Amino acid sequence: MTSPFVRRRRLATELRTLREQNGMTADELAQRIYRSRMTVSKLENARCRPDIGDIVKIMKILGVTGEKFDDIFKIACDAADRGWWDSYGDAMGARQRMYADIESGAATIRGYNQMSIPGLVQAPGFMHALVEMDLAEGSELSYVPQRSLEARLQRQQRVFRRGGPIGEIILDEFVLKRLPVPPHAMAAQLRHMVEILTREPRFTILILPLEARLAPGRLPPSGFMLYTFPDPTDPVLVVVENANTCLVHTEPHEVAEYERYFDRLRKATLPALESISLLADTADRLSEQAGET
Repeated sequence: MTSPFVRRRRLATELRTLREQNGMTADELAQRIYRSRMTVSKLENARCRPDIGDIVKIMKILGVTGEKFDDIFKIACDAADRGWWDSYGDAMGARQRMYADIESGAATIRGYNQMSIPGLVQAPGFMHALVEMDLAEGSELSYVPQRSLEARLQRQQRVFRRGGPIGEIILDEFVLKRLPVPPHAMAAQLRHMVEILTREPRFTILILPLEARLAPGRLPPSGFMLYTFPDPTDPVLVVVENANTCLVHTEPHEVAEYERYFDRLRKATLPALESISLLADTADRLSEQAGET
């Protein structure tokens, strides 16, 4: 399906541009459609699922007809659609729900993980270890552990389906050395990734070694994910992660900055086969530490 999240952002841009071209303020438009100013603001900032009736009213008031009307109506229908993740509600966590939505329509997924292992390649045992980490911190969970685990497994099934997106993930070797999960869980996780890489030719994980020397330029301030979509009119999207929230960028100059980050990092990674070997060797060392054969 087409990502409703992506289409909501595209719809927001279309509506705001049309209103401004007509010389109408958001307050005036709200009065004309008998809605609050907040409703118009949420639509133009992609912060709500659109009401199709409201979108039709807006287009009529702004004089949209013909193919333009049909195009925006289709975008609005996509934006109002619901996906499998909606049945989980808050149980799977807001961040994971957003990722599931974006992934549903992606053509390519690229990313850099400097502090964590991406959810798309996490093994169930590793997921449980992460829950234990959250519980150990004593903070209130923003998700339901079992439901979140089920949702993450469903995300993986959807991405690795036949005809799913092409993936290329850069993983900092720092994650393999310092992530505070038990050695046996980490070893199993690394072997799980090796198994995925040998089974899924469309998906690649490249290790950025600790001693890597990057081309001159700034380092990315945090991990990030880049998404492209089959429809060329849907913008390339960047999700930038930090400790508490995710920032989403679609402006061309912002996207270009993260594409440069990715290209610079990629040139410093180990080749694909060497990356797999490093994952396997690290798993063996961790198993030895855990006293496993």
